[in-house]
Amino acid sequence: MPAASARTPGFTSIPTASATSSPAPGPDRGPRLQKGVRALAIASAQLLLIAAGLVVVGWVLGQLWPVLLPVILGLLFATVLWPPTRLLRQVGTPPALAAIVVLLAFLAVIVGLFSWIVPQVADQAGELADAATAGLEDLQGWVTGPPLNLGEDQIGQAVDQVINTIQGNAQNIAGYALTGATAVGGLLLNLVLALVLVFFFLKDGPRWLPWLAAQTGPKVAPHVAALSYKTWSTLSEFIRQQALVGFIDAFFIGLGLWILGVPLVLPLAVLTFFGAFIPIIGAFVAGFFAVIVALVSNGWQTALIVLVIVLVVQQVEGNVLQPILQGRGLNLHAAVVILAVTLGGSLYGILGTFLGVPVAALIAVVYRYLRDELDGRTPEVADDGTRVQVTGDETGATVVRERVTSPGHRDAPEDDGGDPAADDGPPRPAG
Repeated sequence: MPAASARTPGFTSIPTASATSSPAPGPDRGPRLQKGVRALAIASAQLLLIAAGLVVVGWVLGQLWPVLLPVILGLLFATVLWPPTRLLRQVGTPPALAAIVVLLAFLAVIVGLFSWIVPQVADQAGELADAATAGLEDLQGWVTGPPLNLGEDQIGQAVDQVINTIQGNAQNIAGYALTGATAVGGLLLNLVLALVLVFFFLKDGPRWLPWLAAQTGPKVAPHVAALSYKTWSTLSEFIRQQALVGFIDAFFIGLGLWILGVPLVLPLAVLTFFGAFIPIIGAFVAGFFAVIVALVSNGWQTALIVLVIVLVVQQVEGNVLQPILQGRGLNLHAAVVILAVTLGGSLYGILGTFLGVPVAALIAVVYRYLRDELDGRTPEVADDGTRVQVTGDETGATVVRERVTSPGHRDAPEDDGGDPAADDGPPRPAG
């Protein structure tokens, strides 16, 4: 029979269920599955090692945070003070003298600003106190009248209850006060250390790049120099953008206070400007003081208008202006800026919200640099066709710029003395 002739000798076919649409397993399915599982296991192990490495790095940075914080603050201050220092150095001023002059001028501006604000506050403090007393009396009269009709005894009992609550929690309140005083003391100490470091950054900063690049090899030195310039440019851009945001907040809120006739306009505007450098809390505190002053001096109607002005300006600044400005200046998407602020605040509180954006921008700079390097785009070459290289001998190292005309060809190096002050400015972040 034809059907029997097609069978393999020695085997008998057994009837089974009808065939399905699924293909029969091939002989390579098992080895391929094993290969895929092996690749997945290797990738998982690599990810676990990377995650463990990040955890260790985060723990080490957390342990070194008391040392890193003054360094970070010093670098941020140095980005503001370096342009006038560079100008003084270019006209022949010795580095140490230029750093001292600029740092003392910076401190003089801060001290003069507060010396200008404090007398205005002192002059109008008496009027505000009298207005506050009258406001409390009006509040007491409104509470005792219709529709509440609370008696003097009820008000006295409420005041006594508040006093008893405060006395019962005196130990906790004292602990909170001590913690706050300790935090303020630590902040002042970090500021003092940061100012000391600013002097050395301004004085010896240009020597840092040759020293750092000299610790590497000739192949790595151009990348170290390029990344140093790009990160410095990113930090400078962050400070400029934050100052612009603070100025816009202070201008519009101060303008609203001036139109409404609220006293202490200039002190409140200055407080708003500096509050912009402390995200969320700074804006909240500045707005709170503006509303309180308006309430005490001009009544609740003006205070309500001031509250609306503060909320509108801060919402526009926080949700529209700041993400757009920082996104363009730092080459970050607005969503990345918002996520960086949120993540930084959830991990490290107020300071994390302040440092979240520049840290994200620095990570983006390093990522784009590595991406361009992997794509063969030579990111270490500046826009003018030069790249930094280290030369010298055992007596010392210096930074020179060599012009790159084509791959594998170099022109004669141009010595810049290892001083960024000789440059027109660091290149903008790549990408």
